[in-house]
Amino acid sequence: MKYKFIESESELEDISNDLLKEKIIGVDLEADSMHCFKEKICLIQIATAQQAFLIDPFEFNGISPFLKVLEDGKIIKIFHGADFDIRSLDRDYNTKVHNLFDTEIACRFLGIKERGLGALLKKNFNIESNKKFQKADWSNRPFNRAMIEYSVMDVASLTKLYEIILQKLVNNGRLQWAKEEFEIQEQVRYESNNSLPLFKKFKGAGKIDSRSLAILENLLQLRMQVARKKDQPLFKIMSNSSLMSLAVNRPETIDNILQLKALSPRQIDMYGKFCVEAILKAMGLEDEQLPSYPRRRRPKKDVKVQERIRRLKTMREKLSQSMGMEPGFLLNNTLIGSIALKTPETPEDLLNIDNIRHWQVENIGEDILKTLGYCNP
Repeated sequence: MKYKFIESESELEDISNDLLKEKIIGVDLEADSMHCFKEKICLIQIATAQQAFLIDPFEFNGISPFLKVLEDGKIIKIFHGADFDIRSLDRDYNTKVHNLFDTEIACRFLGIKERGLGALLKKNFNIESNKKFQKADWSNRPFNRAMIEYSVMDVASLTKLYEIILQKLVNNGRLQWAKEEFEIQEQVRYESNNSLPLFKKFKGAGKIDSRSLAILENLLQLRMQVARKKDQPLFKIMSNSSLMSLAVNRPETIDNILQLKALSPRQIDMYGKFCVEAILKAMGLEDEQLPSYPRRRRPKKDVKVQERIRRLKTMREKLSQSMGMEPGFLLNNTLIGSIALKTPETPEDLLNIDNIRHWQVENIGEDILKTLGYCNP
């Protein structure tokens, strides 16, 4: 497919006005989350059935004409795995996507297990996608030809892929199911991971004692300061496993860190002194100054609730096989737990449960209620 870089404000305005006349467009984004502390959108790819357009956001003060295209509810916007893209657009431009069609979500309704875009392009069009560019630094300029061709190929294939998947959804009677999920996906918003205390979003933090938690928080804040100063992603400064090892083992000297092997010699040269300071600062806190991990009160296990959960999971497995959908997508464990706890008796009761979908109630609601009936004679 032929493509064109949009080179001026007036051209962006003109092409966006033309896009407003389209019924369907494909959209894709490239970002630099693997290479920079503050990730940002580095390239926007748009494709009609005839041509692809590329927007380099670094070249514009704003891209409001194109944002109007994304927000226009009359145009179908095809994304693949739109969660990251929608959050990124919200973060960088405070914009929403209306009339989304997410080919990855659609594949879930069709029971397609290999639903990465590369796998779908190979299966449907015998196109090989070069995965190495998924981790490329898209903030670098200029783009090389191979990167541009990769970005164009992905977005150019979306409209054709949409036609194939749409027909399958229609044939299976699941288009409306997918549309409900698309509308929910449109509502996701960017959430920063940088709010204090940082340990609240650190996997495994809830399993360590308060002293180690204080050390972990100091180390997490140290890592963030260094990452921000160097403009590098957190994992390139120190890994999560390294920080957890330091927090749990509490080495108080450089030699102790060397013996622990939690950091490489190069990392110790750069950050060892600061890590020791962070650890010692936490070790000097009084007990009443130590942080505590926020814990939710878990209700005591109820034998009847556990039996409902067991039966609902058995029901889910059978429906999963007959409907050709993955169990966790058909009805996830959180929903099963809520249903088992609240014991709805009617479809209306089911709809009052948080995060349940209309398509679930309409298509498996009767099975859910029947299963609960067996548990509550």
